[in-house]
Amino acid sequence: MPYLDSPAGAGPARVAIVSASVGAGHDGAAAELSRRLTARGVAVDRFDFLDLLPARLGTLLGGTYHQLLTHAPWAYQRIYATTERPGRGRVSNAVLRAAEHRTLRALRPGTRAVVATYPLAGQVLGALRRDGRLTVPVLTYLTDFSVHPLWVAPGVDTHLALHPIPAGQAEACGAHRVLTRGPVVDPRFGPATPQARRAARTRFGLPPHGPLALLVAGSWGVGPVEQAAARIRACGAAVPVVVCGRNQALADRLRAAGTGHVFGWVDDMPGLMHAADVLVQNAGGLTSLEAFASGLPVASYGCIPGHGRTNAAALDAAGLATWIRHADDLGPVLTGLLDGPAGSAQRAAGLALFARGDADGPAAAILDAARRPTPGRGGVTVRVRPERVPAAPVTPAVTAAASGPGAAAVPVRAGRAQRRTALVLAAALATTLLAGPDSTEDAVARGGTHLLHDLDL
Repeated sequence: MPYLDSPAGAGPARVAIVSASVGAGHDGAAAELSRRLTARGVAVDRFDFLDLLPARLGTLLGGTYHQLLTHAPWAYQRIYATTERPGRGRVSNAVLRAAEHRTLRALRPGTRAVVATYPLAGQVLGALRRDGRLTVPVLTYLTDFSVHPLWVAPGVDTHLALHPIPAGQAEACGAHRVLTRGPVVDPRFGPATPQARRAARTRFGLPPHGPLALLVAGSWGVGPVEQAAARIRACGAAVPVVVCGRNQALADRLRAAGTGHVFGWVDDMPGLMHAADVLVQNAGGLTSLEAFASGLPVASYGCIPGHGRTNAAALDAAGLATWIRHADDLGPVLTGLLDGPAGSAQRAAGLALFARGDADGPAAAILDAARRPTPGRGGVTVRVRPERVPAAPVTPAVTAAASGPGAAAVPVRAGRAQRRTALVLAAALATTLLAGPDSTEDAVARGGTHLLHDLDL
């Protein structure tokens, strides 16, 4: 269903933001852009792209992504690599065309610009813009430091990048216009004073002295987190503090293994970062940006397939986060980040990302686009209210948690036969949607036996 963030009586400009409840990063970026635009008097409507897909496909797509990252990361890596090839098949074209119709109907009258924070949303909006069915500017906000080709869509007016490295990658993928406008994070993320650091450690029950390594694995708690926690503890450079997101089973296993400081979903991540001395992450998403804003050095370790690895490479190239590829390097790298010049350089580079300020940031670029003259009067004139867009129904195998910042798709109870059928079909669907039928055969059909084995179905 749509997110309606703006108060009644907001200013004349109206902007729509289309994100997706897969993990927390796309929604997190959308929420912060919405907050900044609303503060400038803009009316903002937010939509979950998964709800705009027809026939429960959004629920299947989000649930499959979660399951593949958790149980068969090799399969996700293969799909990620396969979808770097250009072109889509008839099935994917039909699905995205259906999403185009639903997206266009969802936009409120008077919408002056539309923003995507999810790559498939950008593909749909770009197609609408290219065909002339959408007459207002379309912008894609690139949430990652690496740019998969799906992020770049013909028809999109502007791609907003966090840094020159993703900007260059977007241009190499054929983006029409790319602006480097920096990241957006919640303003509560910032460097901690000594007093704030002590208070945060007390509040979270953490040791008052000694270095703490904050280990995060996204809202779903995916990747080799247990091994990473054990190796941080064994190397002796810092005490691990692990955030498992919504993965309660992971938290239980870590506590059983003797990890002393384990958290599930944390609402006060700014406070927890104030308590920490270094961040260890495996995806390179929103949490990394929040750490940069907090003045923490960052290491990438045990990275998840696909975007986790490409983000790690881009962050390393930018001098923002050291990519630790070998377990033996973990201790020396953490020691250098905590006490050496490498850590000081990273802190400075991370904070410099936010030096631009909001006056010249992504929200300002969106507002500039919304103020440009458009054909006709009042922007979009489709007369269907967002509330009438139906939410994706729940399937027997997977469901999405309540939409919003931090929402995540999580598995629910279902029979083994149901899960087997849903996961295999959804994996095939996801690959077909993203890359076309030939890629489906290569990425799923030929590896189907191994996929079922790894999923333990």
